[in-house]
Amino acid sequence: MKKVISSVMKSVIPTKATEKSKKQIAELALQLVKKETEKFSEIIDLEFGGSFAKGTWLSKDADVDIFVRFKKSTSEEKFEKISKKIGFDSLKKYSPYVRYSEHPYVEAKIKDTKINVVPFYDVKIGEWKSAADRSTFHTKFMSKSLTPKMQNEVRILKAFLKSNGIYGAEIAKQGFSGYVSEVLVLHFGSFENIIKSISKIEENQVIGKTTKKFDTSLTIIDPVDSNRNLAAAISNENIGKFILVCRAFKENPNLRFFKEKSPKISKKYWENLLSIKFSFKVRSPDIIWGQIKRATSSLSTQLEIAGFTVLRSRAYTDQQKDAYLFFFLGTTKIPDVYAKTGPEVFREGSSKSFISKNLSTAELIWVGNNKKIISLEKRKHVDAVKFMTEFLRNNLQTGIPKGLQTDFKRGFKISVGEKGLSKSIKEVASELISTDGTLLHFN
Repeated sequence: MKKVISSVMKSVIPTKATEKSKKQIAELALQLVKKETEKFSEIIDLEFGGSFAKGTWLSKDADVDIFVRFKKSTSEEKFEKISKKIGFDSLKKYSPYVRYSEHPYVEAKIKDTKINVVPFYDVKIGEWKSAADRSTFHTKFMSKSLTPKMQNEVRILKAFLKSNGIYGAEIAKQGFSGYVSEVLVLHFGSFENIIKSISKIEENQVIGKTTKKFDTSLTIIDPVDSNRNLAAAISNENIGKFILVCRAFKENPNLRFFKEKSPKISKKYWENLLSIKFSFKVRSPDIIWGQIKRATSSLSTQLEIAGFTVLRSRAYTDQQKDAYLFFFLGTTKIPDVYAKTGPEVFREGSSKSFISKNLSTAELIWVGNNKKIISLEKRKHVDAVKFMTEFLRNNLQTGIPKGLQTDFKRGFKISVGEKGLSKSIKEVASELISTDGTLLHFN
């Protein structure tokens, strides 16, 4: 394992030339932003943040975050308006654009380096007013706590997570953030120790110190805020992948774990894939991703209630105008009858009530060998496309989040299989009928 880690270390540490270039770009951006901040009395100062400030950035992929500190008394309206103006005016030569987290922030590219101008409030620990307020505390804490060797261990972990498709805190990914990577290295001491510890981790294990209890499969405590569970933002799917890929790497350390592995697609299941496509009015990525994920979960429940088996589901959007909800079903057509199991015959009141309610509508009714009364019921829908079409036309308020209902009213398209899907959308949809690349490491 040590030999593999040593080899990866060489590729993830920036060269002196790369480091010099990155620092020049960062200083240029900082001076441009500083010049604009001096025009506003609401602003106290500015500083570097993120992986660049903490020395944990990857040589091939590093943003530069410039955090602009606002007085705590600044209204939310001014906070957003001024920060956007500073971002656009300072980076006007570099085609700036707005990105969204809890609050909008401005991003631009200088020589292939993303520059993020992020506003935050000047608050004490625990008195957070915006999502970015913790970030500067994280930067100071990690800059003080991580040794140079640990900084490079973080780089290895990030490369490992990226190669296995589980890196990124955005709601679309729900993976491991850069800060979580730093917290893990700080806790376990090295990448090798992380691999060994995560390989044998137990359910509900707590990484870090806290007096609070959290109901998640894994708990990772923020060392800056002991009441915050960083793992709450990571999906169970990604936590599971991390555990499995750590076990696989421990068993057979190899450089292939640091290269993307394509999933193994089973094309015979395309006809089991139900797709719903609709267009939406542009909104922040966090909002639209949250809405389509909730819609997918809700419609999966409705399909199950109707008798269809949902094996997997996923939401996707290009964040421009179109969104997709995908459902991998056991089958898109089901039998027109099903057995409904009632109470045992020994439960007098319940069994009488069940017979009375179902006798006139059931196709058949009988007592089974399990001593329970069973009725044979006729289904209203046997075709998934027809069921979903009717449901969305008549039950939007039941199955779709309020924020998407207007979008659905303007129209939607339901289909089965790959026909009509663009190449890029087929790639996303095919993930549902694939063996995950992470699991292929066990071969």
